[in-house]
Amino acid sequence: MTRRGRRFTGYPLRRGAQEAPSWRTWLTNPLVLQAIAVLLLVLALLTGLNLVHLTSGRWIDAWVGFLRYLFGWGIVPVTFAFGAGGILILRHQLDRPVVWRWRPVVGLELLFFGLLALTHLVLGRSDPWGLVEQGWGGGLVGWAFAFLLSEYLGPLVAGILLAAVVLLGAGLAFDLTVAEVREALSRLRPQAPPRPAVRRRPSPTPRQATPPPPPPSRQPRRKPPAEPPPPTPQPTAVKEPPPQPKTLPLTAAVLSEELELPPLDLLEEGKEAGLSDEEIREKSRIIVETLASFGLPVEVVEVRRGPTITQFGIAPGYTERTDRHGRRRAQKVRVSQIAALADDLALALAAPSLRVEAPVPGRSVVGIEVPNDEVGLVTLRSVMESDAFQTATSPLTVALGEDVSGEPVVADLAMMPHLLIAGTTGSGKSVCIKAMATCLAMTNRPDELRFVMIDPKMVELVRFNGLPHLLGHTEHDLDRIGRVLRWVAQEMDRRYKLFATSGARNIDDYNQRIGAKQAGERLPHIVVFIDELADLMMLAPDQTERTICRIAQMARATGIHLVVATQRPSVDVVTGLIKANFPARISFATASQVDSRVILDMPGAETLLGRGDMLYLASDAGHPIRVQGCFVSDAEIERVVDFWREQTGGWTSEPPWEGIMPTGKEEAAARLDEEDALLQQAIELVKRRSTITASYLQRRLRIGYPRAARLIEQLEEMGLIGPQEAAGRPRRVIGGEGE
Repeated sequence: MTRRGRRFTGYPLRRGAQEAPSWRTWLTNPLVLQAIAVLLLVLALLTGLNLVHLTSGRWIDAWVGFLRYLFGWGIVPVTFAFGAGGILILRHQLDRPVVWRWRPVVGLELLFFGLLALTHLVLGRSDPWGLVEQGWGGGLVGWAFAFLLSEYLGPLVAGILLAAVVLLGAGLAFDLTVAEVREALSRLRPQAPPRPAVRRRPSPTPRQATPPPPPPSRQPRRKPPAEPPPPTPQPTAVKEPPPQPKTLPLTAAVLSEELELPPLDLLEEGKEAGLSDEEIREKSRIIVETLASFGLPVEVVEVRRGPTITQFGIAPGYTERTDRHGRRRAQKVRVSQIAALADDLALALAAPSLRVEAPVPGRSVVGIEVPNDEVGLVTLRSVMESDAFQTATSPLTVALGEDVSGEPVVADLAMMPHLLIAGTTGSGKSVCIKAMATCLAMTNRPDELRFVMIDPKMVELVRFNGLPHLLGHTEHDLDRIGRVLRWVAQEMDRRYKLFATSGARNIDDYNQRIGAKQAGERLPHIVVFIDELADLMMLAPDQTERTICRIAQMARATGIHLVVATQRPSVDVVTGLIKANFPARISFATASQVDSRVILDMPGAETLLGRGDMLYLASDAGHPIRVQGCFVSDAEIERVVDFWREQTGGWTSEPPWEGIMPTGKEEAAARLDEEDALLQQAIELVKRRSTITASYLQRRLRIGYPRAARLIEQLEEMGLIGPQEAAGRPRRVIGGEGE
């Protein structure tokens, strides 16, 4: 057993035993790869010196002559290819993994061979083979391609085909797309002189491919006039928005469409953090040596640096084992063997916790996620400025954070369509909800999106009070929360009736049909944020579960989405019905593996670091991805709320659930009605019998024994049955008709 890269040799071979071929392990041996790299560099150096006539010799002249005969003028790029290949192999061996992409490699090959054949076809019209003997043109390779294509397709078609191959190879080599080529061609076309007309205002779309330049202040951005208007009273009348009819707060255009979206400079910028190259090399060495000490040869093939953790992708090596016939065979290291050594790796790396993803979905490596010494801060602005967020078309796109490689992660709330969040206290649930609400408020106007916020903790979501997107204010009274949920269910039913009347399938179809006729009747999306589900389940578990499940099952088409968080992911809070209707889930750090299985149906959340470190399970994904969540401060939220309040003049909507009966009174009334109906049925049964028992009422009315015993006591108080004569004896009916 040796250091990194060498495989376990096992026991010596028996006499007469045959060794199994192990060419794969031979090619992956670091010493062999380093020798190949040095050989390529030496060949490139000697060939280059001979080309510029600085050195000569029998062997080197023969080598260069062979390359000239084979490739012609292509000997120059071949020489550079030798040197580049040697440098890349050495860099890969120095713990700087090289990511091989097929597009540049295939593109360079097509470009090289296409140019060889094309130049030989153009220059070798009179004597093609003479160019090969002179070591010029495309050499033997170029002559072969040019001869075959011109012989069977003709010179003209062959030239056009080779030119197309050269263009295709250049596009692949420089990683160009069709859209980029069209854009470059459009820039080369002569453009018409610009018109003097001035654009009135920026496009009100909630998403732009390129963010607009930030304004110097946080005042509402209005249209600057192109020319000073003449002194007439008409411009003053145009600036005032027309009066809008205010009927229902959800369907009337109570806000003007001239409202501008907040600029991104209201949010704070993030700071980059991660492991240095020296720390990565040291940790890679520790991982390889630790696993090798347990007889598991591995190799670190890739490193992905994230804001919170760094993922080391390791490729299992081969060990030699002796079968029962005494033959030595190469056996690959099992993935389960590496995953079982997670605690030993954490001890060797001095890490507080370590997660082994075996294997990484979509890649043939085992991921070892090691926490960084310095945790980077992922801000909401850094994710919203990324291409992944700017190119999203859905108005309900939210920024979640950055994954283990530092790439931004965004999600579409309309596709989830509901989200369940769980984790221990202080793990980042409330910050995640505030970041999602701030992101939606930054990209949607109040007439397009409304919020319903429920915060039993009374300290987290109250900072959004005054936001024009918010219906009423943040509800924290447990008695009023029942009204809110029932109003959401009633609003869902009302919208379905509107869809049935207009023949629409969903909210987008309804807005397209109605928006052209009556702009004030457009329906906004509604996002319901519930910061703590456990308190609601403790107050009224049956009604809360029934209402939430009904909304989650049916509200997708109506544009109503739920974002529910809880710090106690137990089976009595996150029930089976709730989990079935929330396919998209986020799990922050949990206290035990049992809680991780409740929220994600798999372990892993118990090894998270907290403070925004989460596992995000998308509704269409089979495995969760690790994400460092976005952080948004209270000052950022206040700036966004103040920006909208300045534009709307402090306008807020009244809570539409004020007229709904409180939960306790409604349940009491329903219970009294039910008991009165049972009492009437019991009286009808008593009139037809001479004796009565509680068990008889249980069977006939299909109720439990406590309810039947209470009915017996009520009948006795009414004077319909006599007192109990002995234990277990039937009661005598006073004035009964008998059977």
